[in-house]
Amino acid sequence: MILSDVKIRDEMRRGQIVIRPFRRESLGTNSYDVHLGPYLAVYSTGALDARARNPVHEFRIPPEGYVLVPGQLYLGVTEEYTETHGFVPFLEGKSSLGRLGIDIHSTAGKGDEGFCNYWTLEMSVKLPVRIYAGMPVGQLIYFEISGRVARSYSSKTSAKYRKVSPHPTPSRMYLNFGARRAAGRR
Repeated sequence: MILSDVKIRDEMRRGQIVIRPFRRESLGTNSYDVHLGPYLAVYSTGALDARARNPVHEFRIPPEGYVLVPGQLYLGVTEEYTETHGFVPFLEGKSSLGRLGIDIHSTAGKGDEGFCNYWTLEMSVKLPVRIYAGMPVGQLIYFEISGRVARSYSSKTSAKYRKVSPHPTPSRMYLNFGARRAAGRR
């Protein structure tokens, strides 16, 4: 079941859902609109390697905006820091962005129960589009969990994206390969 606006506010009062900064006007009927943070990053090498740390070039979106171009992956970040305890958050793009040909995530729309961080966005466009820091970029939808959670994301030592940062976080897939190699040596 998806949480309603009233239930989202109730859970915020209980501390089960945290959204900072919180804008009352961003609370929809059954979602909360998040905004684009001030930073973008692009990978600075041609071919990416899933087994390696891939360097990125990060920059601040200028006040006049920044034009995203097709064929380039941009890592953005939400302006909002969120925490979700006892629910599963999903981040979806706003329909207004979709109508401009902007995708905000490739595969990572679902968060885990216990996720406490800013959301990194995997942005791509169909046509060149000028974007601005602070513009609405997505909506968080919260789902109830059926059953007990054994280990929250925030308590897993293996969780790759636990370090809180208001900057876009590049892929840490390479850590999966390191863990597999280490496990194979035992």
